[in-house]
Amino acid sequence: MAVSRINEAGLNVNQYGNRNILINGSQIVSQRGTSTTLVNGQINFCTDRWHLYYAGFDNFAGTLTQESDGPDGFANSLKITTTTAESAIASDEYAHLSQLVEAQNLQQLAYGTSAAKQLTLSFYVKSSITGTFACGIYKPDNTAQIHNLTYTIDAANTWERKTLTFAANTLSGGAIDNNNGIGFYVNWHIAAGSSYKGGGSTSGWSAYAQDKWADGLGTDAVMTTTNATFFLTGCQLEVGDTATDFEHRSFADELARCQRYFLRSYDYGTATGTATSVGAQSSTAAVSQTYASAGTYNFPVEMRATPTVTLYSTANASTTGKVSADGTDGTGSASFVGTNSVFVLRSNDSTGVSANIIMKAHLTASSEL
Repeated sequence: MAVSRINEAGLNVNQYGNRNILINGSQIVSQRGTSTTLVNGQINFCTDRWHLYYAGFDNFAGTLTQESDGPDGFANSLKITTTTAESAIASDEYAHLSQLVEAQNLQQLAYGTSAAKQLTLSFYVKSSITGTFACGIYKPDNTAQIHNLTYTIDAANTWERKTLTFAANTLSGGAIDNNNGIGFYVNWHIAAGSSYKGGGSTSGWSAYAQDKWADGLGTDAVMTTTNATFFLTGCQLEVGDTATDFEHRSFADELARCQRYFLRSYDYGTATGTATSVGAQSSTAAVSQTYASAGTYNFPVEMRATPTVTLYSTANASTTGKVSADGTDGTGSASFVGTNSVFVLRSNDSTGVSANIIMKAHLTASSEL
């Protein structure tokens, strides 16, 4: 049919592409690997752009894994598994699974004005624990503000789709700065002590207070039950009061979006720290020299901000801060780091490098929010 024949009345172009504010909502990209052993008080990544943070815990141990388990149409999910249960959740303990969204990607929400938009969050969840859980959006810019909503897991170990619509934020101080910093947190609350709930943020947007952080969360049992599991996939956050079908993007598209925040020189699926020359940044030392370069590594996408770069030996597994010269490691450094490239240098090498030696290094670069 000719384009001129399309009836555009009522057409909402946001429903036809680029409507999902979240990245990697189908959990298909996992550059760091498919399993992470969780650490208290640390941001724990597994699938790209998603992390679990928990603090104050005494006994809890668990894993965060990418799984080949999902409802129809989804090949992967993100899974929390409790291997050692926390005996009880104290008042100062909390845990949440989150994605942080870049501020300049949220300007269409018009927060802090009378034209502010509603947001609808939809996702698939499966857990061995039933009960009332909470999701929230926390906005740190200008006046810190928060809005939580609750949902119920009705049947254990069964995929369920949930839909939550967050009110438009018309509050004074609600504006989100137009920059590359944190616009807001989208949080799936997993556990929270009494200090982090009860403040009353489930009825709409309000000024942030600590006791509003996980308002509405009714169960902490994922963290207090040995072998408990919590799966998440199909996460979509979109403008409006209606949840549309999940926007499936190609793997290549999702990978490129993720690489704005974290990337590696290794081939996808090769573990970081593997002793391999495949895909490494490399250059030949034309003459004998004390300082030798492995060259400039050009990032596949422009990163969000100047990244933290870690170099890895190609000769010795899990060895950082090194540049290899035909199998011999020397001290490496990342120089002239920008959002598009990094210059990889071997320095402080008293023995120097002979002519025609190939310099090689792998690297990771992180500019996570």
